[in-house]
Amino acid sequence: MLAFIRSLVFYIGYVPVTILLSTLFITLFPLLPDRARHSFCAFWCRVILTWLRLSCGVCYQLKGVENLTHDSVVILANHQSSWETILFYQLMYPIAPILKKELMNIPFWGWALRLMKPIAIDRSKPRLAGKSLLDQGVKRLNKGFSIIIFPEGTRSPVGAIKTFSRGGAKLAIAANKPILPIALDAGKCWPPNGFRKYPGLITVEFGQLIEPEGRDADSLTDEVESWVRKTVAQFS
Repeated sequence: MLAFIRSLVFYIGYVPVTILLSTLFITLFPLLPDRARHSFCAFWCRVILTWLRLSCGVCYQLKGVENLTHDSVVILANHQSSWETILFYQLMYPIAPILKKELMNIPFWGWALRLMKPIAIDRSKPRLAGKSLLDQGVKRLNKGFSIIIFPEGTRSPVGAIKTFSRGGAKLAIAANKPILPIALDAGKCWPPNGFRKYPGLITVEFGQLIEPEGRDADSLTDEVESWVRKTVAQFS
């Protein structure tokens, strides 16, 4: 019952803040340079993560931060909740996520996200989605953007990691950009398909960069997936 009440308090703050800041972002967007746009989004992320800590007792720790880089990379991470997308936008710049095109139709938040020009794909057309990922991804990486990909394809509950797709590794090879693997256990505090948020400490670990030169997509993907599975298992 307490978790429900605290989660309700979180959303009572989360929803109006998101509507307000999204509306302000959309209004000011033409006047803001790129870095100011990112700073605005990062501010929203910090506000939400702070409110989540105060209302629900959700904290986090970062490991391997020395592996973060300002150069463009392909970020491959396991996916358990919306929490990690909020964190990544706060930590990394410039960045472009891979997401379902339907998300850009969400009122306010989705409209603001659309302005940041994410790589939106139609998962009902996997062949077209794969081509779009490679074409748009290489262009963004060559412009200095890092690309966030969740190779499981969807969110997984704590204790379960789905088989990684090869798309992220193929993109890294095509653009000749390193892969930054990330392991996390956010689902224990922010479950993938639930209203309740639970107090606790989320761990996020950044692995060493993996260079794609001379590698194939299968071996790259297997290496990242193996590292993520092993690292997440050590969190518990």
